[in-house]
Amino acid sequence: MKIVSRNEELLRDALSCIPQPSSRSSLASCNRLIRFEDISAAAFKIQCGVQKTPCMYSRLSKQYGMDIYLKKEFLQYTGSVKERGVLYLLMSLPQEQQRKGVIVASDSNFSMAVAHHASELRVPVFVILCTSTAPARVRMCREYGAMVISYGTTAKDSQLHARRLAQENGYLYLEEEDSAVYLSGLGTVGLEMYEQVPKLDAVIFPAGGHCGLMAGSAAALKHLNPHISVIGVESESFPVLQQSLKAGHPNDDQACNNHHFYGDVSGVCFGSNSLQLTGKLVDKVVAVREEDILISMLRLLEYERATVDAEGAIGLAALVAGKLPELKGKRVAVVICSGNLELHLLQQCIARALTLDNRVCRFSLVISDCPGDMSKLLEILAREEARVLDIKQERTFVTSELFTVEVICTVETRDKIHTAQLRNALLERYPTAAWTER
Repeated sequence: MKIVSRNEELLRDALSCIPQPSSRSSLASCNRLIRFEDISAAAFKIQCGVQKTPCMYSRLSKQYGMDIYLKKEFLQYTGSVKERGVLYLLMSLPQEQQRKGVIVASDSNFSMAVAHHASELRVPVFVILCTSTAPARVRMCREYGAMVISYGTTAKDSQLHARRLAQENGYLYLEEEDSAVYLSGLGTVGLEMYEQVPKLDAVIFPAGGHCGLMAGSAAALKHLNPHISVIGVESESFPVLQQSLKAGHPNDDQACNNHHFYGDVSGVCFGSNSLQLTGKLVDKVVAVREEDILISMLRLLEYERATVDAEGAIGLAALVAGKLPELKGKRVAVVICSGNLELHLLQQCIARALTLDNRVCRFSLVISDCPGDMSKLLEILAREEARVLDIKQERTFVTSELFTVEVICTVETRDKIHTAQLRNALLERYPTAAWTER
C-alpha cells in the first residue's frame, strides 16, 4: 500500500535542480527523490543484517524535566549506525561489482561498517589506511574480514592509492556520500523510532560534517508525522552545518582541530542531497561546547552504562547544556549513534568530565613539617567524606618560612555542593589554602 503525504512534495523540492556530479571512480550519487517507499524498502531489505536497536526510556528524564528515550545505535555490531546505510548500499550493487569487490580508504565508522558487511556478503573488501592510523582500528578492520593495506603518511596518500587500485583492478571505490541508497538505509532509524516510541514530540540527531543520518531519518519522520520536531546538534568548534545552510552550499572552510575526539562529526563530507533535505525538513540546528559533550559522555556512562564517543554523546549534550528549553515536559528521542572511542582517549575524557562536573578537585596548602600535622589534614578530609586520589609533599622549593611543607592534594567529591562544603572546612582550618580552578 502506498502512503501518500504532502512531505513528498517537500522532498521533491529539496532535491530538485541539483547538478549531476562529475564522473568518478566511486559510486555516483543518485540525486532523485528520496521517497518514503525507498526507506521502507531499505528497512525490509536490511532487517536480517543489522540490529533493531532498542529505544529505551532513560533515567536521565527526571534530571532534565522531559521524557527522554535513547535510540542505542552504538549496539550495532561495529558500534555505529553507519551499518544501515552501508549494508543497503552493498546489497544494491550489481552482482558483477559484488564479485569484483570494493575498496575504502579511511579509519572511520563507515570503513569499519564496509569491512564487516562486505565480508558477510562475501564481497572482496580492501581497506587502505595510512601508517599513522591507531593500531586498534587496523586490528578491528582485519577482524571484520577486510584486507588491510598500510600506505602513505596521510589520509590523502591512502585515498589516492585506493583510487589507483580501484581503477587498475575494477574495484568500486567507496566513500561516505549522500546517495539516495545510502540515505535510505540511514533513514530506517527514523522508521524504527516512530514505531518504538508512541506520540513523539521531537527527535535529536548528531549533525556537523555527517548529517546523512539526520537527513534520511527526517524524511521518514516528517512523512509519518509532520509535527515531530527534528533537531540537529553540532560542535561550536566547527559549526559546518549551520554555516553551510546559511551559505546554501557545503562549506569546507571550517576545520576540526581535534579529529580524534570528534571522529565522524568533524570535517565536511555531506553533499547537496543531505544539505537540501536538512534545510527543508530539519526544524532546528544548535551548537554545543566541548565541555557539554564530555559531561554528556559521563552521564551516559553512569546512568545508562553506555560507553560512547563524541558523535554518540553530542545529541544528549544539547539537553545537558540547556540549549532546548522548549522541550521541557515533552517526549523526546535522542539518537546515540556511535560507541567507537579509543581506550586511552576514553580515560582522558572521563577524567576531564569528572573535573568539569565538580567531582574531582585539587587544592594546595602549607603546613608545618612536624609530626601530626599531616594526620590532622587527613582527619578533615575523612570527616568531610572526601576520597583522596593523590597527595604530594613539596619541601625543597617551598617559598614560605622554614620547616614547612606544601601539600598538593587531589580529591573526589560527590557533587558541586559537597565540593563547596569541603572547601569551606579547609579554609576554616587553613586560610591560605589555594584551589586549582578547572
